Amino acid sequence: MIGKLTGIVSAGSADGQLIVEVQGVGYTVRVPLLVLPQLSGPVSLFIHTAVRDDAIDLYGFPTEEGLGFFKQLMSVSGIGPKTALSIMSVADAASLRRAIAAGDAGTLTKVFGLGKKSAERIVVELRDKLAAQHAAAGIALGAGGDSEVIEALMALGYSAGECRKTLKELGDEGEGDVKQRLSAALRRLGTASHV
Repeated sequence: MIGKLTGIVSAGSADGQLIVEVQGVGYTVRVPLLVLPQLSGPVSLFIHTAVRDDAIDLYGFPTEEGLGFFKQLMSVSGIGPKTALSIMSVADAASLRRAIAAGDAGTLTKVFGLGKKSAERIVVELRDKLAAQHAAAGIALGAGGDSEVIEALMALGYSAGECRKTLKELGDEGEGDVKQRLSAALRRLGTASHV
């Protein structure tokens, strides 16, 4: 298995394929379209090797984080390497992670060939994992100190949009105290569902 290639880009195409020459051997590597313009001359790519019956395909990413996210996308049932690469071609990995963690399947439906159901499956299967990673890294899903409240509400099954709207409606009520803010948000959400 090839894990990393360091060499010179000798050719590239608009469809996201590069030829990376390493000591006289040219490897064809598929990369996300967003990073294609950045890759010229000497490069170092983290590689995912996909072995099929009729081919061995290499997928390259400038960062380990990009490769890790690519593998997370492929862990979703029905998502293969080509689809995962297409998803990573519509936005950078950090933006896609935030969108999935926030429950935003709409961002993913911009991918050619990815339907609404597949986008929703990705969100359902990865949302909790990515939200937990964001929380561990201290990345807020919402504004200010409401990120913990949003995470708790999302764990209860509310969408990120519902959470943000409710917290915006609350204004300063319970500000600074996560427990009070969460209680107030739950009361408001409970009232809204009975209307």
